[in-house]
This record gives sequence, C-alpha cells and structure tokens, in this order.
Amino acid sequence: MELLHNLALGFSVALTPFTLFLAVCGCFLGTIIGALPGLGPSNGVAILIPITFTMGLDATAALVLLTSVYYGAMYGGRISSILLNIPGDEPALMTTLDGYPMAKQGRASDALVISGVASFVGSLLATIGLMLVAPLLARVAYLFGPAEYFALYLLAFSTLGGIASNNQAKAALASCIGLGIAMIGLDNTSGMPRFTGNNMHLMDGVDFLVAIVGLFAITEVFSFIESHGKSSAIGVVLKKTAVPWRDLKDSMWCMIRSSGVGFIAGILPGAGASLGSFMAYMSEKAIAGEKGGFGTGVPKGVAGPEAGNNAAAGGALIPMLTLGVPGSGTTAVLLAVLMTLNITPGPQLFADRPEVVWGLIASLLIANVVLLIMNVPMVKIFVKILMVPPGILMPAVTMISFVGIYSLTGSYFDLLMMVGFGALGYVLRKLDIPTVPIIMGILLGNAMEDNLRRAMVLSDGDAMFLFSTPIAIVLWICAIVGFFAPILLRGRIKKPQMVSD
Repeated sequence: MELLHNLALGFSVALTPFTLFLAVCGCFLGTIIGALPGLGPSNGVAILIPITFTMGLDATAALVLLTSVYYGAMYGGRISSILLNIPGDEPALMTTLDGYPMAKQGRASDALVISGVASFVGSLLATIGLMLVAPLLARVAYLFGPAEYFALYLLAFSTLGGIASNNQAKAALASCIGLGIAMIGLDNTSGMPRFTGNNMHLMDGVDFLVAIVGLFAITEVFSFIESHGKSSAIGVVLKKTAVPWRDLKDSMWCMIRSSGVGFIAGILPGAGASLGSFMAYMSEKAIAGEKGGFGTGVPKGVAGPEAGNNAAAGGALIPMLTLGVPGSGTTAVLLAVLMTLNITPGPQLFADRPEVVWGLIASLLIANVVLLIMNVPMVKIFVKILMVPPGILMPAVTMISFVGIYSLTGSYFDLLMMVGFGALGYVLRKLDIPTVPIIMGILLGNAMEDNLRRAMVLSDGDAMFLFSTPIAIVLWICAIVGFFAPILLRGRIKKPQMVSD
C-alpha cells in the first residue's frame, strides 16, 4: 500500500502540464544529443544545466528535465552506432558490433526498431527496479556511519576504471586530481585557506558546475576545433521503417536477461552504463555460443547491449538518490545539480522530499513511453540531425555554456575557470585520461574528507575504526577487488574493437 501511495504522489507531480512538457522536451533533446557522435548523456546534461538554472526551475522540475535528457541520450546513442559505426557515447560501443553489420545488410530500420524496443524494456525494468530497490537501500543507509561512508566513497573511486578500462592507473590519477581540486578553498574545520594562492575568488572553492561544463562542453568544442569542423555523413541508406515482429519475439528474453545484468552493473558505484552494456553483450554471446553469430549482424547482438546500457542508466540513479554516491558520470552531474539546489541526496531524501523522488520515478515511467513513441515512427527525423554541421552546433554549445554559467554565478573569473577546465579536459583527452573521476573527486572530495575526520574524532585517532563494522569491511574488500580485478583480468578480457568497413 505504501508503494501505491508513493506512486500516486509521484504521478500527481509528473502529470502536471508543465512537468509533462519538460519530460517530453527532455526526451526529444536527449535523443538528438545522444544521436550526435561524441556528445553522449554526460555532455548533454552538462550543456543543459545552465539553461535549467536560467529558467528558474525548482528541484523537481529541473531533475525531471535533466533525467529525461539522460534517458533520451541513452536511447539516441544507438542511432549513430548503427548507421555510422560511430558510437554516440561509450556505452553504445557494443551496439556497433552487430548494429552496423545489420545496417550494411540493408536492415538498418530493423536494427533501429529492435534497439529502440530493447532500450524501452531496459529502461522500464530499471525504473521499476529503482521504485522497488531504492526505498529498501535507503533504509539500509541509516546504518552507515562515517567509517562506512568513507569506505563507500573509496569503493566509488576504486571501481571507476571498470573492467573495460584502458588504464586503471590513469583513472586513479584522475581521481587524485579531482580530490586535489576539492581541497581548494577554506578548510571546513579550521577555516584556513588551502591552495587558493591568496585569490579571493577561490576562497569558496571551485564551483563543480563550472568544472562540469568546462570538462564536458568546452572540451568538446576544443576537440571539434582540432578536427577543423569536419561534418558527419550517413554511412548507410535508411529505408522504410517497419516493425520486425519476429525478431522482437526472438529477442525478448535476451532483453529481459540483459536488463537484469545491466541493472546490477548500474547499481555499482562508478561502474555506469559502459560496464552494463559490455556485460550484457558478453553474457548473451556466451549463452548463444559460436552458432549465435554475434558480430555478424544478429538482432540479439543489438538488443542485448541496448537493454543492458539503458537498464544500467536507471540502476545508476539508485546509489545517487539513496547514498549520495553517483553510479555513473551522468549521475555525478545530476548530483551536482541537486547539491546546487540545496537538496542532499541520501536516505533522508525519501522522507523529507518524497515529491522529488517519486515525481522523478513517475516522470521516468512516462518518459519511457514517450521515448518509445518517438524512437520508432520518428527515427528518420533524428537521423537528419546527424547532418547538422559542427560549424553550427559548436557555436551554439559555446554560447549556451558562457551565458548559462555567467547568469548562474555572475563572475567573469568563473568563465575563465570554465575555459581553463575545458583546456584541461582537452589535454587529458589527448593523454587518454578520463575526466569523470575528476568530476567525482570534486563532488565527493569534501564529504570524503569530512567523514574521515569524523571517524578519527570518534575513535580518538585510531585508524582501525575504519574497519570496525561488517559493512565497512565488506566495502573495503569490494574496493580492493574493484581496483585490482580489471588489472588482473585485462589480459583475458580484451576491450572489443569496432567493426571496420
């Protein structure tokens, strides 16, 4: 009964005309952003943050808009993967393995419809899982003290590399950079300035929204400038769209299994949709065996990873809402938005602001239906978006970033810092160092430090207090395994290569 009551509260929020309008707009914009190669959900949400604050939206409306963009971008990433053999973002990498071969066989429309339905199944089951699991995990979170939270943050950083990471050491270096940036500003305990260089603008620390927009949006602008504004072109011809009912029927159990795998991967702090997509594809490939024909253009090779990465996207919202720890790069951006709106994610969020949580869940259920309707009959419209030349797209991104950040902070120094973060992101991209750990370091650094200090005060400086409870010990073990497992398994599990022409 409590679940039904909460759902009724959520739908009373989600079905208001303005909130419904925001959800539809978010789905449409997210699909466009996801379809453009290289942008992806993290960049899409980061680009739209300034617009969200400029519009003066409240917490519920802002979260509905940005999570609809998040879900829409996860849907849209498959379009360029299938038609161009270019993943819209990293989670869509696995879709290229069978999606592009299907397109070259003249079945591009079939692949797009199958991937759209698989995305719907994955997102829907993940949203239902969010509805069922999040309140339970929120109750468990009341058992967490400073020692447990410190171990949890450590787990989030240690698993950032993921099984498919190129270099675990680079992910660790990026985390350290983020934690170092988080130390800038006034010390929370003593009030003494740290690493400010006597600059008054840095006394309050680094605004994480400035860092996010710089590392994602401005870095993307620099990358496009380097490529001399080369425009994309459709790699295959899209014929009349029809629903391949037989392929959908044959792939349904594949979608359900992959949704379960992706959802579990999404709940793991720091794992994200990339791991969900990878695990879903590899598990379905193992089930099918050599006769399954994976990699040659089979429908299950499209359905599996699409259901997996969309389910992981929904699962990643659970640790963000219940524990305040992002489950992916995009949820790290969403966490920053909540903190800016003076909302603290955690177990109290479900008790103090139920309209935010359940309004979000209801909006996601509605957004899934909207996205399914959009992504089957309207797919040709989104395909046309791939023809937008970067010469038009990138100036628009730049204008939104500068106007939005200035309207939010009113500081020219923050604009310069945003450009500086953009330059840093560009250099890190050239060095193949991920930027998501930097964002998570900036977001979680102060909380991690505060919990470490509280633990030391409670234990009178005894470091063994960090290992004093079963929950803390389990989290420490998971953190150690999460860091070293990719290093040990890298020789056996190779990152998949994209199919060549």
